[in-house]
Amino acid sequence: MIHKKRINHYSTTACSLLFSSLLLTGCNNDNDGQNTTPVNQINPLEVNLLHLNDSHSHLDEESTKLMLETSAGKREEIQVKNGGFARVAALMNTLANSEKNPIKIHSGDAITGDLYFTLKEGEADADLMNTVCFDTLTLGNHEFDNTDAGLQKFIGFLNDKGNCKNKTQVLSANVEFGKTSPLYQTDLVKPYTIIEKEGQKIALIGLTIANKTKNASRPNQDTVFNDEIVTAQKYIDELKQQGINKIIVQSHLGYGLEKDLATKLSGVDVIVGGDSHTLLADAKLKNYGISPEGDYPTVLKNKDGDQVCVVQAWQYAYVVGQLKVNFDANGKIEACAGKANILIGDDFKRTAKEAVALSSNEISHLKQDIENSNSLRIVQPDTTALSILDPYKVAKNLLGKEKVAIANDNLCLRRVPGMTKDTSRSSLGDVCNKADFINQHGGDVQQLVAEAFLQQGKKYFNADISIQNGGGVRVDLPEGDITVEKIYTVLPFKNTLVQLKATGQEIKAVLEDAIDAVASNNTGSYPYAGGLQWDVDLTKSKGLRVSNLQVRNAQDQYQPLNLNQTYQVITINFLADGQDFYSSFKNITGERRVDVGLDYAEAFLQYVEGLSGEKGQKVLSRLPVEQYSTQNYKE
Repeated sequence: MIHKKRINHYSTTACSLLFSSLLLTGCNNDNDGQNTTPVNQINPLEVNLLHLNDSHSHLDEESTKLMLETSAGKREEIQVKNGGFARVAALMNTLANSEKNPIKIHSGDAITGDLYFTLKEGEADADLMNTVCFDTLTLGNHEFDNTDAGLQKFIGFLNDKGNCKNKTQVLSANVEFGKTSPLYQTDLVKPYTIIEKEGQKIALIGLTIANKTKNASRPNQDTVFNDEIVTAQKYIDELKQQGINKIIVQSHLGYGLEKDLATKLSGVDVIVGGDSHTLLADAKLKNYGISPEGDYPTVLKNKDGDQVCVVQAWQYAYVVGQLKVNFDANGKIEACAGKANILIGDDFKRTAKEAVALSSNEISHLKQDIENSNSLRIVQPDTTALSILDPYKVAKNLLGKEKVAIANDNLCLRRVPGMTKDTSRSSLGDVCNKADFINQHGGDVQQLVAEAFLQQGKKYFNADISIQNGGGVRVDLPEGDITVEKIYTVLPFKNTLVQLKATGQEIKAVLEDAIDAVASNNTGSYPYAGGLQWDVDLTKSKGLRVSNLQVRNAQDQYQPLNLNQTYQVITINFLADGQDFYSSFKNITGERRVDVGLDYAEAFLQYVEGLSGEKGQKVLSRLPVEQYSTQNYKE
C-alpha cells in the first residue's frame, strides 16, 4: 500500500512598479539583442505567439482515438499517440526558429495533475519547460496548491536549472503576497514584462483568476488577488503612458471571462488564455471526433472598438497554439490568424477487434486527411526533452506500475452536466463529451470517487454521505488497465479525508453555495455525492437551485433529506475548510469536525482494491444510475 505525507508549500511574488523614467528598466526582460528604435516608430510589426496552458504536469505522451479517413468517404476509429511535453518542445522550437518574432507563452497551471508533480513538486515540469525556454509564465490557480512556499520552490527550479539564455518571466499583475509569504517583497513574480522585437516594445501582462485561486487553491492566508479587470486596465493605462502601444494579456481566467475581459478593456490587443481547458480550433474537427468550443482565434472588439484576438490551447500538453499577429504603424491589429496544433504521432492502428493492419495506401490517405484538418499535426518528440524526462520517468514508473484493476468501459470525466458549462473536459473526445448520459448526470469518474469516499467513511465512522467537488477529479479512466499511477493522476492533490457532523440544512446550504459558484462559471465547484441524490435547476435563484434531496439508507433505499437531522459526512479537508466556495462547511468546527487523516487518493485506491471480479481481476464499472448524485439537470 502506498501512503503519502502531506506537502504544504507554495509561493509567488510581485514586482514593485515605479512608473517614471526608470519603468522600462525595472520590469523588462529581453530585447533580443537588437537595437532599440524610438517608441513612436512607424513600421508595421508581425509577431508570432506560440502558447500553451493547463499542462498540469502531463509530461508523458498519451493515446487517443480519432475518426480518420482511410479511403475516400470512409472514416474509421484510429488510435494514435498524442501530446507529451517532448512534442511540445519539438514543435515550439521548430516554430520559434521558422516564424518571425516569436514569443513563447505559458498561460498557467503548469503543475499538479500527474505523479511527476507528486514525486518532485515541480522539478520535472521546470526541467521540461526549460527545453522550450518560455519567455513568460502566467501564474494559474494550481501554482498555489502547495502554498506560496511551494510556488517559490517551483520558480526556483525554473530559474536555477536548464540552459535558457533568458529566464522565464513569471507574471501575475493582480497578486499581492502577504508578509507570511516567502515571495513577499521579492521580484520572482512580476506584474508584466516587456519584450522587444525589431526595436519595438511589446508588453505582456499576467492575470491570475482571483476568486477561484483564493477559494479553490492554497495561497497563504494573507496573499490576496485583486480584481482582474481593474488591475489589467491600470497597467495598460500606465504602459500606454510610457508609449507602449502593443499590449498582450496573458490570462488564466477561463474562456468566458477572457471574452468578457476583451470587451471591457481599453487598449488590449491580444488575450492568451487558460484555466477553462478550452479547445479553440477549426469546426471541421467534429468530423474527427473532437468538438471545439469556438474559433481560433476568437476575434472581438475591445472597449475602444478595436480588434482584439482571444486564444487558448486546450489542456495537458495536447496542443501548441500558434497565433500570427500583424500590428499596423499605430500599434493596432491589422490581422490575426493561426491555429491550434493538436500534437499526434504516426503510430496509427485500427481499434476494431481483429481488424487488419492499415495498408500503406490507407496510411497515406489518413495522413492527407490529417493535413486537411487544419489542426491535427504529426510531430516527433524532441530527443533532448525525452532524455531529460527519462530519469523522472523511471522514478514515476517504480511507483505507478502496479496494476490494481481494469475498467470494463470508458469512465468519463465531466465537471458539470448539461451542454454549456463544461463540454470539452474529457480527453476521450465526443464519446464522453457528447454522451447523453454524461450530459444528464455528470462525470462517471467524479461519481466513483464520491462513492469511494463514502465507503471509506463507512469503515471509519459509519458515514451517511460523501461530498466531493468535480474539479478535484482530474482525468478520465479509459477502458483498460487501472494502475496506481492512474489512481493518483485522477486525484493528484494533497488532500485528506475529514468527518463532519452536518445538519441537513447545512448540507443543503453547501450544495447551494457550490452550485452558485457554478452559475458564475467556476465549474470545478460542481458537487458530487455518495449516498445523496438531487435535482439541479440553474434557471432558479440561489437557495432554490437544488431540490428533491434524497439520502440512501442501509437498505439502499432513498428517503428525503431531513433538514433538522444531523448526518455523518465525509469530505476532503480542502472543502471542509470552506475552499472552492463550499463556504457553509467552514462553520462546522470543534467536536463536529474530525480529521480522519487518510490520503484521499489512497482512499480511492483502497476502494478499487476492494472491488470484486472474475478470476481475481478487479473490475471498476460505471455506477447504477440511481447512485448518481445529479438525477436531473436543467441549465
